Amino acid sequence: MEEKDITKMTYSEAIDELERIVAEMQSDRCSIDNLSRYTSRSLELLKACKARLTKTDEELKKILEQID
Repeated sequence: MEEKDITKMTYSEAIDELERIVAEMQSDRCSIDNLSRYTSRSLELLKACKARLTKTDEELKKILEQID
């Protein structure tokens, strides 16, 4: 699995990669040798997604405050 720079990924790309990792980990093909790498990469992707969601939430709140 090729690892793209997370800072250059869109939210959708990060979610897609997470889904691929989960599918790989659930399959019979998953090597125990790769489990740690998959887990670490998943954590990095989850942190990036959470940061983007938080940022978007804050931006939306600011926009909605202007309406009131």
